[in-house]
Amino acid sequence: MLLLGSHCLDEGGIPMAARRAGRAGMQALQVFSAVPKFYNDKVGVKPERLARWQEALEIAGIRPEHVIVHAAYVLNCATPDEEKWARAAAGLAKEFERSTTLGVKGVCFHPGAATDGDRDAAIARVSEAMRRALAAVPEGRTRLLIENTAGAGTTVGRTPEEVGAMLRGIPAADRHRTGYGLDTCHLFASGFPIAESRAALTEVLDAFEQATGEPPAFLHLNDSEGACGSNKDRHRCIGEGLIGATPFGWLLQDRRAQGIPLILETPQEIETVADDDDTPDPWDVKSIALLRALAQETA
Repeated sequence: MLLLGSHCLDEGGIPMAARRAGRAGMQALQVFSAVPKFYNDKVGVKPERLARWQEALEIAGIRPEHVIVHAAYVLNCATPDEEKWARAAAGLAKEFERSTTLGVKGVCFHPGAATDGDRDAAIARVSEAMRRALAAVPEGRTRLLIENTAGAGTTVGRTPEEVGAMLRGIPAADRHRTGYGLDTCHLFASGFPIAESRAALTEVLDAFEQATGEPPAFLHLNDSEGACGSNKDRHRCIGEGLIGATPFGWLLQDRRAQGIPLILETPQEIETVADDDDTPDPWDVKSIALLRALAQETA
């Protein structure tokens, strides 16, 4: 079962994002629970907002366990700067709390950068931030999910080994509440030859599964403006970048794409919509249709 969706525009609030996804015939969705350029370490979810969200998901026909919340971009849980790390860890914990209240499958977050060059210490700091978030939020179905990075600068989380090391820093009792997801643009930009052949793509997925002990909990389906190994995190619509359309067909036929949120984070044709307009973006609709066709063509 392919759970295709998008990070839909949330003008009018996340209930409107759900309605736009539903109008597009999506089965999955990604949203921000708060403005992503801030730490949001004190922002909660009011009961009336929760009720509107739950109603919108029901109308859209999207199950909350097929929804991913993307954490704020400013969170750098790998930084050696103690003050910035404390704010990032607090922001991640609060994000995890909001997302648990919303009842979604998981929170995906970018691990951050080892600005002092010590990657092992940075990986340990990411694990510590995750442990604090898990300790701050009661047991629930929402998971804390690392997203692989495009490998620019000193960012950590590019390789299977680094993602696996972050997850090994989680106590065994809490390990089931964590996991990871993979972004195709990030994989390609960081040097993994996923567009070379079906076998090459399978080998990459195998490496992440072996290093972490589990398959990905979500996939971000993004074509890439940058070349393989460019470390350029610039997303393009499916088939309009240097990955090309065909590898997405290979990916959708892999067992690890079944039953998890498959989320587009690609450019929108209409970047600003009215708060009360639930019309889905035409490029999202086109991409979803293309992905379904690719899945059938490569079966």
